[in-house]
Amino acid sequence: MRALCLLPMIAAGCASSPIGQPPPVTPVDAPVLEVVTDISPERLAIAEAETRPDPVALLREPSLWRSGPDSLFGDRRAQALGDILTVVIEIDEEAEIRNATDRSRTGDQGVSLPSLFGFERDLEDGNIPTAPLLSTSSNSGSAGSGTTRRNERITLRIAATIVDVLPNGHLVVMGSQEVRVNFELRDLQVAGIVRPEDISRRNEITYDKIAGARIVYGGRGQITDLQQPRYGQQILDQILPF
Repeated sequence: MRALCLLPMIAAGCASSPIGQPPPVTPVDAPVLEVVTDISPERLAIAEAETRPDPVALLREPSLWRSGPDSLFGDRRAQALGDILTVVIEIDEEAEIRNATDRSRTGDQGVSLPSLFGFERDLEDGNIPTAPLLSTSSNSGSAGSGTTRRNERITLRIAATIVDVLPNGHLVVMGSQEVRVNFELRDLQVAGIVRPEDISRRNEITYDKIAGARIVYGGRGQITDLQQPRYGQQILDQILPF
């Protein structure tokens, strides 16, 4: 009976970490899990992209000058649904914050009874001291310090697709990339909103010009699986109060 109860847990562990099998690559037309919420927005945008005139037919036109992206001096930057541009991710940030506090306080109080209507001598004869009757002192102090330091450096390039054109002309771009080496899969996803004028003549845009940028860089496979604690340990970390 106890062995039967353990079978679902073993099956779940094998499903997340296939034995002897590399991590599966996500199909091109499959939904992206973390960044993209809709189903296949890139594939849908490419499918609904406007058809452009045949460049061979344009060459046959008897004209000395043609306008458009297919001309010699035409603008080849991404601007329509389904167009592709390159997103350059170069993050090299470093932040350091330090805080320090120091506080101290000292207090001393005393109460004495040198005279009490002449009865002070009777009190002293009875071994009852009259001075000092009450004396208090206090001393408190606190000190604290804190340091926060972060250093991040990422250099990546990824091709993204225009999946939507907003009414104000801004472009919604999304892109994903997967590279598998042996039994480890590297996953890169990017999404956000860009302005057409921020796209360079080389059809590139940097990540700092993407509004609402969502950049996901990670992986899955045997190495990533070994770096994560087991499910039982994660459950205990959530329910144990210490």
